[in-house]
Amino acid sequence: MTNLTEQDASGASSAGLFTIRVSAGSGKGRTSMAAFDSALRSAGVADHNLIRLSSIIPPASVIDVCKPEQQLRGTFGDALYCVYAAAFATERGDDAVSGIGWSRATDGSGRGLFVEHTGHAEEQVRTMINASLTDMANGRSESFAFEDIVLSSARCGGQPACSVVVATYRTAGWGAA
Repeated sequence: MTNLTEQDASGASSAGLFTIRVSAGSGKGRTSMAAFDSALRSAGVADHNLIRLSSIIPPASVIDVCKPEQQLRGTFGDALYCVYAAAFATERGDDAVSGIGWSRATDGSGRGLFVEHTGHAEEQVRTMINASLTDMANGRSESFAFEDIVLSSARCGGQPACSVVVATYRTAGWGAA
């Protein structure tokens, strides 16, 4: 895991690599949507319009598992291109577990595969991530190797709870309309 500090909103770094940042968070609120917003704030990615991507890691990429305060920043309302998992628990005592896992091509290109899953137990989510990455790799002619998993969990204590894991690619403004 590399932490490149000189990176612009496009995700490009001074080293010519593309950094994808992964963070996790959890939150609670009076509604599931409020819990989701709280979890996004906890993960360091609130105040953006999330643009959900499919699960492909581009070549020349590094993955930085970071603290929320190190997440990619933009201005309020910017588009945030990302892969994310969000799990919800609405019944007292229930757990919401979300996770993102990834594998990389063994050719050293930096390209790879993300997979996101949600469930009600960490082992359940971990198992689904591993199975998906295995099946996705087996469906390709290239060789891929497992790299890592990031999990987040939240428990409903009466108010809805949400856990999120977010892999951010870049931010973009909307420009003049």
